[in-house]
This record gives sequence, C-alpha cells and structure tokens, in this order.
Amino acid sequence: MSINKYQLAGIVQAPLISEKSTIAAEKNKQFVFKVQKQATKKQVKGAVEFMFNVEVASVRVLNVKGKQKRFGRSVGQRSDWKKAYVKLKSGHDIDFSAA
Repeated sequence: MSINKYQLAGIVQAPLISEKSTIAAEKNKQFVFKVQKQATKKQVKGAVEFMFNVEVASVRVLNVKGKQKRFGRSVGQRSDWKKAYVKLKSGHDIDFSAA
C-alpha cells in the first residue's frame, strides 16, 4: 500500500498549540497535531517527515470524543477527532513561529 504526496499532506490537518503541547515540545521534543480520523501511526509519521523535513522517533495517537453542547433548547454533539503526539529524534525541531 503506497500513499502519494498529496494524500500524505492531507493527513496532518493542523498543529495544536496549547499550554500542554508547548510544555511537551520544550521538555520532550513532542509536537501535537490534529490528524484525519482514519489516519494510522505510520501515515502520521510519513506525513510529518515529508511536510517538515524531520526524523520522527515515535507517534502516539488518541481519539478525542466530541463534547455535548446546548444550542438554545436543543442539545448537539461536536464531532469526534484524532490527536497525534509526535516525538522527534534528537537534533531535529519544528518551528511554528516562522511564518
């Protein structure tokens, strides 16, 4: 099963910048991304290596359940989504501040 570059680029949807992810980046060289719901660890690894030109040491993924929210009188549900923690090999870094 080979995957082309366009499909790889679509796997990682956005970096997640929060207090928790910033601490993980500073301490452990871990970066957090929102990824496609059906993405596998190997696909996330390949996508991050392709997009940011870095070497990935490990990937951990987790499914985030959508919250119940009220919209007036009706109750709705936000969509479920997937988050990936990507740990880089030593000597590699991703800089999101350079725009």
